[in-house]
Amino acid sequence: MAVKELLSGHTLFRTHDLDDARDQVARVFCPHRLTTAAASGEVDTVHNSVKLKDVSLNYLDYGAEVNITPGELNSFFLVQIPLSGGGRVTCGSQNIESSTQVASIPSPTEHLDMTWQAQSPHLLIHLSRHSVETRLEELMGRSLSAPIRFDLAMRMDNPGIRSWRQIIDVLVQNFDSDVPGLHESVQAEIESACITGLLTAQPHNYSACLTNTAEPAAPRSVRKAMSLCEEKTFDNLTISEMAAHAGVSVRSLQEGFRSYVGLSPTQYLREVRLRGVHEELNQFENGDRTVSEIAAGWGFTHLGRFSHYYADRYGELPSETLRGA
Repeated sequence: MAVKELLSGHTLFRTHDLDDARDQVARVFCPHRLTTAAASGEVDTVHNSVKLKDVSLNYLDYGAEVNITPGELNSFFLVQIPLSGGGRVTCGSQNIESSTQVASIPSPTEHLDMTWQAQSPHLLIHLSRHSVETRLEELMGRSLSAPIRFDLAMRMDNPGIRSWRQIIDVLVQNFDSDVPGLHESVQAEIESACITGLLTAQPHNYSACLTNTAEPAAPRSVRKAMSLCEEKTFDNLTISEMAAHAGVSVRSLQEGFRSYVGLSPTQYLREVRLRGVHEELNQFENGDRTVSEIAAGWGFTHLGRFSHYYADRYGELPSETLRGA
């Protein structure tokens, strides 16, 4: 059964020429050796790509069987998910057979060599190595002592990986649409969740550090984070920024909020923003400003989700508050 071509509205190139395919793919990823087992010496390559801030989504199909030897990736991680077919992936001392059930995530610091079978289109998720390492340091609250080395095999039936794949699918479906429906700030949040989700779902040499219980941040640090929420209510504030401002790790801040506030940091920020919307809705006459305008001004980009949060908090819809002002 033919596999749907993903990201078809974002085509970088199509070519039958092997050298052209190698040169154009190298511009997106890195220089590499590319050969084909096809008797004709030709390929039938299509490469579609969407670049976000720290993550890019790629659909790549060579059509024919190819051998790809990049050596070391160095500056990025590349999750390689076969959508059909599969191949062989060797990275350092690890060697796996990839398939629709077993994806791969090579270490950027180890030698990589791959063979993709014919008719093996892949969904490739390119992640900045710097961003992944920085996020891990934030989660642990300390610097890395060695490069991150993920297990090469990514088991797609693993519950954590299934959840992570759903995050990826949201982004892919958004850019597969004629008109992307996600606001840029929402895309940024999903992109951040993609990096964090990968670190928590796929085993690596620091996984044990993430499963150990973190000491709750002290009340003083929690208060600093709470003050930042009050000061930067309108900004696209992230939990990583809150933790950095408080001088603690993300996990320590989360534990501190649970212990001293009874909410997660993101829940607290949402409460601050809901309070701001509520006060503003009570200040305007109906018709002066719309609910969506006011909500967007306080960082709520999904009106339906905002209305649910608001009604749960205040016992009425935001439109009812505005009418009663």
